[in-house]
Amino acid sequence: MSVFPTADPEARSTVLSDTLEGIRGIDLHLHSTASDGKLSPASLADLCHARGLTHVALTDHDTIDGVEEAAERCRHHGLSLLAAAELSCQWRGIGLHIVALLPQGTSSALDAGLEVLASARDLRSREIAHRLEKVGLDDGLARARQEAGSERPLGRPDFAAALVAAGVVPDVKTAFKRYLGAGKRGDVKMHWPELATVVGWIRDAGGVAVVAHPLRYGMTRRKRDLMFAAFIDAGGEAAELVSGYQNPDTTHDLARQLDFHGLYGSVGSDFHYPGGPLSPGTISPPPRSHVRPVWCHPALRRFAGGE
Repeated sequence: MSVFPTADPEARSTVLSDTLEGIRGIDLHLHSTASDGKLSPASLADLCHARGLTHVALTDHDTIDGVEEAAERCRHHGLSLLAAAELSCQWRGIGLHIVALLPQGTSSALDAGLEVLASARDLRSREIAHRLEKVGLDDGLARARQEAGSERPLGRPDFAAALVAAGVVPDVKTAFKRYLGAGKRGDVKMHWPELATVVGWIRDAGGVAVVAHPLRYGMTRRKRDLMFAAFIDAGGEAAELVSGYQNPDTTHDLARQLDFHGLYGSVGSDFHYPGGPLSPGTISPPPRSHVRPVWCHPALRRFAGGE
């Protein structure tokens, strides 16, 4: 897997800006049915095209299985697609997600890492099901699989849907608030590899490691500084400055933090399903800052349309 640029000369002339301020047409955090999204990779590409996007990355959880299908449809629409994945890991016992942007595709080390993550996700799913049995979700693994509708790896949203279907909670939001959110009974992180290990897999593949939605982990600013330092020591180079909708003041402060650490900034909607609060390309406006866009990274120059 690699960058899948369009052969359409007009679309290829679209070159991304070298600043984050005012950026449009790009979304580097999207999910499909290859993980916990509700649209097939092809249908997601259709929606991205309909919304006027020009550069996208498919970042399904712990897999690149949907990239080939998405690439075929992106070529049809004249979209530039970057192979990617959102990889699970932990740092100091805190579950983190690292987006792997993969302009050269995978490597043997990353492929082996994806197998490790698939196994870890299976163990995690079984543990979540076991824990949720204690709150009334009988046969939770089978119920979550039924909600997923396929044999793809299960995620917390599948268990949330199972809790709703079983009448344990009235809606998905309540499922996360009571049982599946950070620190709750169904929030299982024990099986994820360490941050440095996952970043190493990405670097081995010639990819760029990006901390996904750094404001969502419940860290203090000081702890986030420490996490960024450990991430950089491991070879990480970027973080999402904007993920969906964010408070402007908080985003300004995060920009200062990324600038201090010398990290590139990425943007993405973290889109999962139509009808929700976010659509592909929907993000809060990035503030004016000195943070360089991740697509200015030398490894992503082709994807950005710079050559």
